[in-house]
Amino acid sequence: MAKTAVIYWSGTGNTETMANAVADAVKAAGGECELFSVSDISAETAAGYPNLALGCPAMGAEVLEEGEFEPFFSELESKLGGKNVALFGSYGWGDGEWMRSWQERVTDAGASLIGGEGVIANEAPDDEALEKCAELGKTLAGL
Repeated sequence: MAKTAVIYWSGTGNTETMANAVADAVKAAGGECELFSVSDISAETAAGYPNLALGCPAMGAEVLEEGEFEPFFSELESKLGGKNVALFGSYGWGDGEWMRSWQERVTDAGASLIGGEGVIANEAPDDEALEKCAELGKTLAGL
C-alpha cells in the first residue's frame, strides 16, 4: 500500500469535513495517510506521494480558490504523471463546471483519476457526499 496525502483548502469548513472523511477512511482501511491544509505543504513535497486526494471548493465563476490552492495546483500539475489522484470539494452555485475542468487538468497531466468523477457537495456535505468521500479513501488505501 502506498502512502496517501489528503490536501485541501476550505473557507467555510465544508471541504475540510470532506477531507477528514477521506483521510479517516484511508486509515480505517489500513492505509497510510497524512492530512494537510494546502498552506502546510509544498507542491514539491506533495509530488513525493504516489496517491493524492485533493480538495477545493468552487470559487467565483466556478474556479479553484485563487489565493492558495490554484497556485499550489498549478505548480503540482506538471508533477502528476503516473500518480493516483482523487478530487473533492463543495460548491454553492453553478453545476460543477470547476470539477469537470479540474478533472480534465488532472488527466491531461497523466494522472489516474480515482473514483471517476470527483465528489462534489452542494454547501455542507450530506451523508451521501461523506459516503462517497469514504469510498475514495478506501480505494486510495488499496492502491
